[in-house]
Amino acid sequence: MQTEPTQLPHKKAKRKHRPSVAVGLWIIKKLERFIRRHSSVGNTPFFDPSQFEWAKTLESNWPVIVDELNAVLKNHDGIPNFQDISKDQRNLTQDDRWKTFFLHGYGYKMDGNCVKCPKTAEIVESIPGMFTAFFSILSPGKHIPPHRGPYNGLLRAHLGLIIPEPRQNCRIQVGDEIRHWQPGKVMVFDDTYRHQVWNDTDGIRVVLFLDIHRPLDRFGTLLNKCVLKLIQWSPFIQDARKNHKAWEKGLH
Repeated sequence: MQTEPTQLPHKKAKRKHRPSVAVGLWIIKKLERFIRRHSSVGNTPFFDPSQFEWAKTLESNWPVIVDELNAVLKNHDGIPNFQDISKDQRNLTQDDRWKTFFLHGYGYKMDGNCVKCPKTAEIVESIPGMFTAFFSILSPGKHIPPHRGPYNGLLRAHLGLIIPEPRQNCRIQVGDEIRHWQPGKVMVFDDTYRHQVWNDTDGIRVVLFLDIHRPLDRFGTLLNKCVLKLIQWSPFIQDARKNHKAWEKGLH
């Protein structure tokens, strides 16, 4: 039976920001308009994975990635919660039901985790423009509320790894469209459309979560690289790096 899209809530009244934040938001809006004009894959909530050569690489290597994931999951409770690594995720999740095992984060390699998953690390590092890659692990009953990504110069990809049944109860809504993950299949979407996720099953859901440079024309690609480098240097990302390093030290 087809699941009806859930009506996303209307946008809240605009908050008043500090002048520096307000200027930053204004700049991002201008940049996103530029990115939409220069996108070489269009501007839609979801994209056909066949548009991207790397999607075939991920799908053909699904068994290898699942094997390394299963080894990671043997220490499920020791995997950090997303908000423990990235503090700005606290508005989305505050419990221990969304765990993340980072291989790459915002252009930085997490060497310790890559050593534990060497084949998966090699696979994601072969993807041109890969910016972030991690195992995203949702416990039973977890709901990630509506939100949007910060910048449309990246596209998001999910490779289904462990998808519990019934599949219709494990789903993602992007804009007005609802999709369901499939084991071994790639889903590509624009996370700057408001989106939300449900795992209304009794099992864990795991995907390989990637952010990848959006295909743009030559001028768009040049500007996008500069913007992403600035994002990589931002305090939010540097704090997340420090938190991840602290977690790794705790393991030893």
